[in-house]
Amino acid sequence: MGLFLPLTALLIPALVKCQQEANSTSPTFPCGGQILGEQGYIASEGFPALYPSNKTCTWSITVPPGRIVILSFRHMDLETDPICRYDHVSVYNGNSASSERLGRFCGTFRPGAVMSTSNSMLIEMASDDDSAGKGFLAVYTARLPPEKESQFCGGKLVKPQGSFKTPNWPEKEYPTGITCSWHIVGRPNEYIELKFEKFGVESDNYCRYDYVAVFNGGRNDETLRAGKFCGDQPPDPCLGGADSELSADVFLCVVSTVRKGPAVCQTKCRRKGTLQSNFCASNFVITAKVLNLVPNGQSLQATVAIINTYKAGNLKTRQVGDKLITKILLVCRQCPNLRKGASYTLMGPVDKLGRGRILPNSFFLVYKAQQHQVLTKLTTRRC
Repeated sequence: MGLFLPLTALLIPALVKCQQEANSTSPTFPCGGQILGEQGYIASEGFPALYPSNKTCTWSITVPPGRIVILSFRHMDLETDPICRYDHVSVYNGNSASSERLGRFCGTFRPGAVMSTSNSMLIEMASDDDSAGKGFLAVYTARLPPEKESQFCGGKLVKPQGSFKTPNWPEKEYPTGITCSWHIVGRPNEYIELKFEKFGVESDNYCRYDYVAVFNGGRNDETLRAGKFCGDQPPDPCLGGADSELSADVFLCVVSTVRKGPAVCQTKCRRKGTLQSNFCASNFVITAKVLNLVPNGQSLQATVAIINTYKAGNLKTRQVGDKLITKILLVCRQCPNLRKGASYTLMGPVDKLGRGRILPNSFFLVYKAQQHQVLTKLTTRRC
């Protein structure tokens, strides 16, 4: 795995050069198409010129039977958005958009290589009213699937207990430029518990480079993200729904299932990280005053009046008189212990109903006016 990607990086530029010399012109990139063969390159329409607006282009890659597809991005320049709502590139594990989505990308930071589990892969690029960059250039290559199960990068787990790890662990470091996704499925009356026995991922305050992300709902969707981790300290145990997905770079993780009930709220009520480190990892960041608290099973739904919004994501809001109102779900009723009438700095993921979600280890602060200056500066930094 570690040797394969550098060979790809050398091979494809040579392929482009040969084609250019043969045609005496630069290659032309159409909007989508059916692509066959063991290797090649794909780019947004007209690359490296600005991509067109209001367009959806789809490329279907098929390599010989018995092989899998490796897709490596060489250039990425799309409109930037924390959850890629506008211009974006989506990659699917199969020949249709109904297949498992392996990733959704935008901005200017190149993602790691993406790997299919079969001999087909679908790439879809969508743009809105305004084009915002040169688009993308990617290389695809066919390869034999990993022979050893221990080296497999991703997969599906359906047993009540088990473990999995990243390629090469523990003999040597994980390969560069890879993206691994594990789809973990439990039964309807259970939660999935992840315990990281070993952990070693490139450290960064905002986890922008190498990281581990955990999603509820069995798909890589930023609105369902339960956590994002990096560094050399194992995260606290994570509890997800009966259907979860984990994408990562390096770790040894033990999986078990626990029955639904109070277990999900037995995690220590302790915020993790700092204001700065949690800002980029969160879908929403607001300061708000608590207007009302309503019990909802073992959870608590808070209605809050927003003081300032620093990141909105998919957070639903509504205007009531002179107040901008939103709903926040405290997954565990007493953790954190919010008080009616008090004001807080809150951040975290957003669920499908557009509510912010606060977990026992979510970052929050009692609001103080001086936090506004710090949060305003963070909005100007690139995550």
